[in-house]
Amino acid sequence: MLTHVWGLMAHPQREWKQIKGERETLTHLYEHHVLLLAAIPVICSYIGTTQVGWGLGGDTHIQLGYLDALGAGIVFYLVILAAVYSVGKVIRALAKRFTSTPPKQSECIVFAGYVATPMFLSGLVAIYPLIWLCLLAGIIGLCYTAYLLYLGIPSFLGISSEEGFIVSSSTLGIGVLVLEALLGLTVLLWGYGERIILALIGG
Repeated sequence: MLTHVWGLMAHPQREWKQIKGERETLTHLYEHHVLLLAAIPVICSYIGTTQVGWGLGGDTHIQLGYLDALGAGIVFYLVILAAVYSVGKVIRALAKRFTSTPPKQSECIVFAGYVATPMFLSGLVAIYPLIWLCLLAGIIGLCYTAYLLYLGIPSFLGISSEEGFIVSSSTLGIGVLVLEALLGLTVLLWGYGERIILALIGG
């Protein structure tokens, strides 16, 4: 369970070779990696928003009730899982342009699930949800995710480093757009959702 987390963070090049040799199934990946790690930002955000509240600077905090946070957390969790699946499809689509024998769709999603590991771990800071701290952790997680992507794509697809750079850059660009959408949705759900709903009802 979660056997590759430390390896991807400590010695990613060696870990990518091991992951490639395992031929892991999509079901096994979700059961033993994605479903567990994707819960980290959700659980931490739930605790942070119900116990502390989003810190907006100064003494201003936005705190959610338990039921509101639970509903938001379920949606947030499903969005994260969908994002991993979507990035896998992007990798598959790009692979078709650079190799005559692209990996299967399931293999690309497995790869995307491991690439997202730093982003999952960066969600730990949401347990004390200061906006600047969460943004900083997100940027660090994104940078290391990019490093894993650039390092792993060439060997995963069996292409040159130059072609790998193109595929990685394209995947990262689309991934950043997905991340921005997730961040926007996260702020809406965890911080402002209740106020917006009340304003709409009141208006």
